[in-house]
Parts: sequence; C-alpha cells; structure tokens
Amino acid sequence: MNAVDFILAGMLAAATPFLLAALGELVVERAGVLNLGVEGLMALGAAIAFIVTYHGGGHFLGFVAAGVASALLSLLFAFIVLGFRANQVAAGLAIGILGQGLSALVGKTYESLTVKGLPKLAIPGLSDIPVVGGLFVQDIVVWLSLAVTLGVWFLLSHTRAGLTIRAVGENPKAAHAIGYSVIGVRLAAIAFGGTMAGFAGAYAAIVYTPLWADGMIAGRGWIAIALVVFGTWLAGRVFLGACLFGAVSLMGLAAQATGIDLPSQILSSLPYLVTIIVLGIISADKRLLKLNGVASLGEPFER
Repeated sequence: MNAVDFILAGMLAAATPFLLAALGELVVERAGVLNLGVEGLMALGAAIAFIVTYHGGGHFLGFVAAGVASALLSLLFAFIVLGFRANQVAAGLAIGILGQGLSALVGKTYESLTVKGLPKLAIPGLSDIPVVGGLFVQDIVVWLSLAVTLGVWFLLSHTRAGLTIRAVGENPKAAHAIGYSVIGVRLAAIAFGGTMAGFAGAYAAIVYTPLWADGMIAGRGWIAIALVVFGTWLAGRVFLGACLFGAVSLMGLAAQATGIDLPSQILSSLPYLVTIIVLGIISADKRLLKLNGVASLGEPFER
C-alpha cells in the first residue's frame, strides 16, 4: 500500500474524533454558547469508555457511558454560565482542565492496557475500486458519524428546532420575547455538545487506538473547536475540515513508511501547524465570518 492509499484508507477513521466533537460544538455555538472545554470532555469520555469496555461492558455500553459522563460534566459548565452568567471562556477552560484531571485520575490504573477494536465493514463493489476503495472499508462508528453529520445539517437547516437554536444564538432577547426558552435551548445544546465530545473520546480510546494512555486525546478537542470556525458554522464544511485534518494527521505515518527522513516532532505537529494556517486564512475573510457567524456567541443572556 503506497502513501496515498494509506491516507485515503485511514482518513475517515482519523477524522471521526474531530468530526463528532466538532458537530457537538457546532450546535453549542449555534445556540450562542462558546464551550472551550471540549478537550477535557473528550478526555473524560475516553477514560470512562475504556474502563467500561475493559471490564466487559462492550463497545456500545462504553459509548453510552462516555456520552453520559461528558454530558454531566458539560451540564456543570451550563450551570455556571447559564445560572450564574459567568464568563464562558474562563468557565470552559476550567471545565476542560477538570475533565483532563478526572480522566487521569480514573484511568491511572489502566495505563497501557488494551481492548479489542471494532471490525471493518466494507461496502460491496465500492471497496474494490482502485486507490479510493479503502474509503469504503470502515468500522460502524465511522458510518454512523456520516449519518450524524447529515442529521445535524438537516436539524439546523430544515427544522423548526434548528431555527429555534439559530434564533437563540443570533438574538436571544428577541427569541425570549416571542416565547422561546433561551436557557432551555442553550442547556439542551450544551448537553448535546457534551455527549458528542464523549462519543468522540470513546472512539479515540476503544476503536481508533484501543488502548488507554494519559493525554491520548492530544489536542483533538482544540482542533475540533477550530474546525467549527474553519467550517464557518456549517455542518458540511465542518465535515470537509475534519477529513482534511484526518488526512494531515496520517501524513506523518505515511512519511515514515515511505522513508522520508524528518524529525518526529515536526511530523506530529503537522495538524496543529495546519490549524494555525487555515484559521489565519479563514480569519482574513471578514465577510465570510460575518455571513455565517453567530451574532451573540459568548454573550450571557439576561432577561
């Protein structure tokens, strides 16, 4: 398998943790809340999922437990920023640190242990296509993440609930004046974002790299937050961005496999370098950011 085949075959799987976390954060930000604690939520979800799966709970229960644990931690964030109208940036950073600390605490005795991953499911016919056939050989979670992407796009673009979420994010006072529960909508969005971050962490720990190591999320949560801006708050563009970062994260392994002599530190830093470059390019287009940006993002709601 050459480098191109290797990257195409693994791109969707590598993109899935980014994609799941970014889709959750997309809904949260569309509701007008900025949650910078995604990294900690993913780390906690990863630890809980690994522990449940390692003790025989299976992958399904591992994902459920991860989603519940991260949702509960995200509700603590909601209580702080919605109940006390605290600064969302500071509260998100605190929750992120707390999540990472909790993951290190509960996962300490499981360091370097492994669990069994999930089998790959191939689409007959398509998986035999030269070069791109590897794209159609993925585990069930990858296929489900594509369905979730379509679901989030449809929710935000073609449903009354999506219109309500966007209205609350754009002008919460006007939404409240016409009878929408701004706090209720934002609370639900935060819980959804926490659940998705938990799923993303679970995928990283028990499917993509089925082992536990402290710090294994390794910045994926921060890249997921950046992906929402990269995708200009649109689900389709977030998906494309996740695929880009998934491919970039594999370039280091592909380079080593082909004998390219580059320091491992440079190869491992590629996703973060790309993040900086892409955000710089996106931020230069003020018109694009204003067109799709959320007007009340990060602002507390007061009746």
